[in-house]
Amino acid sequence: MLKKKLATVLILLVALMAIGHVGQAINPKEVEGKITIFHAGSLAIPFKQVEEAFEAKYPQADVIREAAGSRTTVRKVTDLGRKADIVGSADFTVIEKLMMPEFTEWRANFATNEMAIMYTPHSKYTDEINSDNWYEILLRDDVAYGHSNPNADPCGYRSQLVWKLAEDYYNELGLYDKLDAGCPTKNIRPKETDLIAMLEAGELDYLFIYRSVAQQHDMSFVVLPEKISLKTNRYADFYSTVSFDVSGKKPGEKITKTGRPMVYGVTIPKNAPNKTGAVAFMKFLLGEEGQEIMRKNGQPPIAPAKVDNLDKVPADLRSTVEE
Repeated sequence: MLKKKLATVLILLVALMAIGHVGQAINPKEVEGKITIFHAGSLAIPFKQVEEAFEAKYPQADVIREAAGSRTTVRKVTDLGRKADIVGSADFTVIEKLMMPEFTEWRANFATNEMAIMYTPHSKYTDEINSDNWYEILLRDDVAYGHSNPNADPCGYRSQLVWKLAEDYYNELGLYDKLDAGCPTKNIRPKETDLIAMLEAGELDYLFIYRSVAQQHDMSFVVLPEKISLKTNRYADFYSTVSFDVSGKKPGEKITKTGRPMVYGVTIPKNAPNKTGAVAFMKFLLGEEGQEIMRKNGQPPIAPAKVDNLDKVPADLRSTVEE
């Protein structure tokens, strides 16, 4: 009899430990109020779709989103003291370098992407440009091209990494300096989506941007070779041969961005006003429905999402991620 009681107690303890690890199911009635999300511009369309599906499931919640370049997005929290329930970055290292450990203690890597060159039917030489000669087309005197600000947006410094990789890949000595010189300051804007209007207005012929953004806007684009597009772990070693310096946490400081496969990151800040709502949204985003939305928008999900510090992840999210 005593053995049976001990066995029952042991089973209950194991069950309780399991609940503590994976978390209890989220009660829809407890998910309410505003859920403020600061996120990368390239997440605007998929996050809008996630918001709509999430609010249909949790009708008492009101998701408020703000899009900007990822570094600008993070600095709303770190420099301006604004409060957000979720922060989503096009580069997980932005969260890692600028937010941790003061503003958050963990982040989840949840999606991927790649660089491409967007254009319109009115862009010059579209009947000639391809993945082998794009740099020759861009360097023609009558062609205008642009990219986002590297100090505000990962797409900006990723464009610079692509140019540096291209110099080696195509064996074109001095190519980076030529591309840099051929892109005036007026063709550089805070985030990649700001440049789409210039492209559509004919002020630019070509734009370095994420492939997903081009697909989401039904725009034509040049597919870059995987060895320079920052797409895959297969060429991670080659990507790492180049780097680019951007502004650091304090004036005058620099952070060196080394080439690496493109990975998006997301986190819940320590001072999130609506943590219950944040956890519910994050669980939805990282779950099957959210993954499918990311996939349809050209940003293949990392399934399950990878976290760097599982012990710090809210219990209700631990069944959705892995370390």
